[in-house]
Amino acid sequence: MTSHKKSMMAESKKRIAQASLPQATRPHIPGYGLPNSKKGLLPWRWAEDRLKKSRQFWIATTRPDGQPHVMIVWALWMHGLLYFSTGKESRKARNIAQNPKCTMCTDNAAEGVILEGAVDTERDVERIRELINLYEKKYKYKLGKMGERMLALEDPVFFLRPKVGFGLWEKKFATSATRWLFNSA
Repeated sequence: MTSHKKSMMAESKKRIAQASLPQATRPHIPGYGLPNSKKGLLPWRWAEDRLKKSRQFWIATTRPDGQPHVMIVWALWMHGLLYFSTGKESRKARNIAQNPKCTMCTDNAAEGVILEGAVDTERDVERIRELINLYEKKYKYKLGKMGERMLALEDPVFFLRPKVGFGLWEKKFATSATRWLFNSA
């Protein structure tokens, strides 16, 4: 392959990666004195770094009667989605079955990342196998029977597809508060 073709392929990959990045905007938070300019907005890599490093995540779902439900889960940022698992009879799973919209947040509120979107169930066994491998490394915990049930599609593996995200860095909040808008593809 010629160096020109390699360069064109690299540029094409770069454009695809940039096209899939969410658009950084300023959140609408009246009364907080946020600037109107884009200066100081956090880059998406700031959020991805925190999504990858967060050990626990807060997940907010809605009960069938409309009441909120918040719980802590382990999760993994992988392929632009936030993956997690829970027992099929858990309150979270039953809430998601009724209403897939949810919010998930990283564990460090001083450098918080909040994702809003819809949850779906992963059914690709190879993707689940990849998830289990990375999950066990991250948490230094063997899933054992739970992993087997996940691979057999007996226990659900969920992923949150973000629609909107927020980056809130406490030390630089006034200049860095960021909202990311995702393509709804």
